Amino acid sequence: MAERDGERTVQPRSFGVEEEYLLLDATSGSPTDGAAELIDRMPEHGADAEREFFSSQLETATPVCIEAGEAERSLTGFRLAAAEAATARGAVLAGTGLPPVGGETVGTVTPKDRYRAIDAEMRNAGAYQYVTGTHVHVEIPSRDAGVAVLRRLARWAPALLAMTANSPVWCGEATGFASWRYLMSMNWPLRGYPPDFIDGEDYARSVEQLVGSGVLLDSGIVTWIARLSENYPTIELRIADAQLTAGEAVSFGVIVRALVDRCLSDEAHGLEAPRIAPGLVDGALWLAARNGLESELVDPATAESVPALEFVERMVGFIQPELVRFGGQGRVDRYVERLRREGSPARRQISRFAEGGIGGLLDLYREGSAAISPEAGQG
Repeated sequence: MAERDGERTVQPRSFGVEEEYLLLDATSGSPTDGAAELIDRMPEHGADAEREFFSSQLETATPVCIEAGEAERSLTGFRLAAAEAATARGAVLAGTGLPPVGGETVGTVTPKDRYRAIDAEMRNAGAYQYVTGTHVHVEIPSRDAGVAVLRRLARWAPALLAMTANSPVWCGEATGFASWRYLMSMNWPLRGYPPDFIDGEDYARSVEQLVGSGVLLDSGIVTWIARLSENYPTIELRIADAQLTAGEAVSFGVIVRALVDRCLSDEAHGLEAPRIAPGLVDGALWLAARNGLESELVDPATAESVPALEFVERMVGFIQPELVRFGGQGRVDRYVERLRREGSPARRQISRFAEGGIGGLLDLYREGSAAISPEAGQG
C-alpha cells in the first residue's frame, strides 16, 4: 500500500521473481528431458512458463509485484500445476540449484537457435550447466542509479549467497560446499560480482565491448551475479540457487527489494559507499558458497570474519526501515528465524541426503513444490 510522506505519496518499489526448476526422474533422481511436454500439460499455466538451456529445465516469473503475497501466489500456483504435470510423466519438479545425481551426463540443449549458438560458443564448458537459480528484479529509476546500487550492494552479496545456497550434492556425493552451483557458474565467460563502473554509460560501453570483442555472444549472456536488465528498468540479482519453496524465494526477493531501496536512498543522500579492496567480494563469495550459514562469512566492507547468521542479521537490521515501510518486516523475521532454526536450504538437503539418500532428497523436493510458506502472513 502507498504511504503518505508529507505531501508526497511513497509507493513501494516494484519487484519480480524468476524461478528456474529441474525435472528429475522420480526413481533415479537424474535430470530427465521433457520441459516442453510438461508445459503442454499445463493449459492454465503454460503461458507463464519458458524452456531453459537444457530440456530438463524450465522457468516461470511473477508479474511485476508490489505485495509479497501476489508474488507468492503466482509462484505457488505455478509450482503446484507443474509438480502435478511432472508426476504424471514420472518426474519430480525440483527447486534445487543442481541435480544431485546425473550431472556427469551431457545435457540435452533445448532446440532453440539461441541456445544452440550458446552451446557452440561454450563447447564442453556448457555440457554440464544444469545450474538453476532464483533471480530477483527490482525497479530502479535509471541505469546510473543501478550502477550505484551495484556498488553498494556488493557488501551484502556474501550474506545473500549464503542464505540461499541450495546445491550441496553433485554426482551422488556431498561436495563440501553449500552452493556447488556457484562453482559451476564459474565456467561462464563473465563470473562473480561485476566490477565497479562510473555510471550507466560506462556499464553499457563495457557490455558493448564484451560483445563486440567476441567475449560474449550477446548482451543476454552477461552472467555476473548482479546486472542491469537489458529489457526492463530493473536491477537483476542472479546470486541465489533455486529455492526449495516458493515462500523462501519470495522472502529473499523482499530482502533484495529493501536492499535496493536502501542503496538508492543512501546514494540520494550523498552517503559514501563502502570502499572494498579489489578481489575481496569474489573471495568472500567463494567462502559463502563453501560455508553457507554453517560457520563464518567475510564482511567485504570491514574485511572481518563474522558468524554467518550474525552477518545476515546485520544486513536485515540495515534495511529494517525499508522492510517496515514496505510491510515486509514480519515475513523476513519469520524467514530468518527459520534459517536459524532449520539451517539454510543446503543444510536441509544434506540432512535428508544423510537420512534417506537420493530418495530422501526427491521427497524434499516434492514437499517444497507443495509447500505453503510459513513466512507468509501478516507483515
